[in-house]
Amino acid sequence: MFNLQIVEVSSKYCDYLRKYDYRVPYNNYSKKHRPFVGVLFKIEHFEYFAPLSSPKRKHLSMKNTLDFLKLKDGKLGAINFNNMIPVMKNNYNIVTLHDLSDKYISLLDEQLSWINSHKIQIKNKSYKLYNLYKANKLPPNIKDRCCNYILLEEVCNKYNQEYIVS
Repeated sequence: MFNLQIVEVSSKYCDYLRKYDYRVPYNNYSKKHRPFVGVLFKIEHFEYFAPLSSPKRKHLSMKNTLDFLKLKDGKLGAINFNNMIPVMKNNYNIVTLHDLSDKYISLLDEQLSWINSHKIQIKNKSYKLYNLYKANKLPPNIKDRCCNYILLEEVCNKYNQEYIVS
């Protein structure tokens, strides 16, 4: 069985995608805040990156939805599936905990452990959201907050053909 990984996506790549879809999250690690990381998994022919959110008080009272999953009832943050984006190996780096400041190692270690113990649930949730989006069967309020996965797959291919030097 596979394990999910935590990765950091290139800010240059996210900036490029945002030209086509304003919902693509900002990725700016230059301010030395918590790194912009997320979960990496495969949907059909693409790898997808779904951003992790740091724990917030509001997560404790929020409900899991089709596009949002609390980690350990919100105590460890959440995964924002609505903001997942297609990526290729050139667009991200696998996060190794020893590369991070001590401030984040413990949290990311706990998040990774929880994520891998719930990997089937995460995979199923991402796949369901993707397929409902693709079939145009999402409720309007959820579709409006989701990235355009289909358009971004085309843009991902274009970016990796034009901008990545092999």
